[in-house]
Amino acid sequence: MKVGFCTVNFSDWKLEDVVKLAAEKGYEAVEIPTYTDNGQLDPDEITKGDNAKKLKSMVESHGLFISALSNHADSMAILGEGKDVAHICGGTPKEQHAFGINSLIRSAQIANALEVPTVIGFTGIQNMGHFNVFPNSKGWEEEEQNFVERFTPILEKYKEYGVKLAIEAHPNNIIYDLHSARRAVELLHNHPNFGINMDPANLLYTGISVEAFVDEMKDKIFAVHAKDTQILSHNLPRGGYWMFQGNWAELNRSFRFRIPGWGSVDWKSLITELYLAGYDGVFSYEHEDVTMSRADGVDKTIAFLKPLMIQAPYEGRNDKLFTK
Repeated sequence: MKVGFCTVNFSDWKLEDVVKLAAEKGYEAVEIPTYTDNGQLDPDEITKGDNAKKLKSMVESHGLFISALSNHADSMAILGEGKDVAHICGGTPKEQHAFGINSLIRSAQIANALEVPTVIGFTGIQNMGHFNVFPNSKGWEEEEQNFVERFTPILEKYKEYGVKLAIEAHPNNIIYDLHSARRAVELLHNHPNFGINMDPANLLYTGISVEAFVDEMKDKIFAVHAKDTQILSHNLPRGGYWMFQGNWAELNRSFRFRIPGWGSVDWKSLITELYLAGYDGVFSYEHEDVTMSRADGVDKTIAFLKPLMIQAPYEGRNDKLFTK
């Protein structure tokens, strides 16, 4: 197990400067963005010539490796459409969907060129209100049909490139809790290249047990984000679990995102469940904590998480009490 760093934490910095910072602070891997206009990597240029080789060498020269690529932005347009994703891509809904699909496939090409095993993204959604059977009892079924229709060919390209796609569970996506995660796997007939990026913060604030999520999804968890959620018990009866609107720094919130160790996630319990389920990969630190600076988060996260990383399995006991 290793602690990684999402370079978009410093999206206003040059990529190599972020990689250097992560290395100096003790992080061991980086997750790099590949969506359009991300500010750190040109997705149209990286696969040309020896650009991918140079990027990989640059990261490795700092003692790190690339654990995953991120396409969280463009992928929202695969199922999303209209005004909801106009800031990502304009045009007709059909053009928006094509943009999202092509961008996510391009990320698989980039991952293949960089020898990176996983791309992380979202699915988007046409209308999140469809998760309620009222007033359109067939609404979510339509969302699922669109999901299968658009993601099946994407996954065949991922299979071709030897890359896994990890969808992050999050509201405004086809996967937003444990049941919808299991359903997505079922809809895609347990496609070997399809799995989950587990962000415990996005699950806990909706009332989902992160340990139960791990126990059920097991080897379908391809990547993990290190982000925490603080459940504010004194405000929960007022705002409920789905208090998404308003200023995230307001005192009356029922939850707020925090850096690992400053929220309500039991990290020792979560790390144990993940390890026993077979996950021994990277925990990529993502900063969305409105209570402190990114510099605070960089230092505090590595100091908290790195000692918790399990390095090797239990060897068993060989003394007389445990042997025959």
